[in-house]
Amino acid sequence: MYILILSAKFQKQLTVLVRGDSKFRNQISKTLNFMCLNLNHPSFRLHKLSGQDNWSVSVSKSVRIVLHWEKDRLYLLRIGKHEDVY
Repeated sequence: MYILILSAKFQKQLTVLVRGDSKFRNQISKTLNFMCLNLNHPSFRLHKLSGQDNWSVSVSKSVRIVLHWEKDRLYLLRIGKHEDVY
């Protein structure tokens, strides 16, 4: 089980991303809840970003979460469309 720690930037990007779209808000909520339990699930397409100590997780085809992983803590750094977070 992991503890999620949301950066200020992540929280701001999340607010903008889900504003007015309850369906997408639910999808992100489910993803975050499931990340706490099983980060290695194939649907997340978890992979390490080259040249960095950060990882990427897929929320949907176009939305990614960039995180830093230390033991049982996941530091959520950024969330947004693929081209915006990389």
